[in-house]
Amino acid sequence: MALDKTDRALLQAMLEDARISQRALARKVGIAQGTVLNRIRRMEELGVIKGYSVLLDPESMGWSMTIMAGLRIVKGRMIDVQQQIAADPRVFAVYDVTGDWDSMVLARVKDREDLDDLTKTVFTHEGVSRSYTHVVLNTVKEDSMPKPPAESSND
Repeated sequence: MALDKTDRALLQAMLEDARISQRALARKVGIAQGTVLNRIRRMEELGVIKGYSVLLDPESMGWSMTIMAGLRIVKGRMIDVQQQIAADPRVFAVYDVTGDWDSMVLARVKDREDLDDLTKTVFTHEGVSRSYTHVVLNTVKEDSMPKPPAESSND
């Protein structure tokens, strides 16, 4: 589905403030409130907008460390191992990737003891042949999603 300039403007405004009212969206984007409602519904139905959520500050929730781990997974075990790892509540992302690793995992832990537990229990599941763990020292930028893509010349 191609997003036009108005769709992108609505999404950008909603990314800045997900609680913005439809009336305020209409004013900000310069369209009728009914148009806002129709476009948002359409983008929800098409799966462009998958849902609405609250963004929490990890540190205020007790998650003091962010972890990135590359995993090598035994051939034929990828889906099973990834599902087991994804089930751990500390894990917030699991990706299939290209390169030296089969999968990349992002997780948050409370402290060094919790990291030790994560590496010894989650990253050593049967089927993981090797793991390489990185501790994030400083978060320079972390957004849940990039901004809507720029207009193409066809819009």
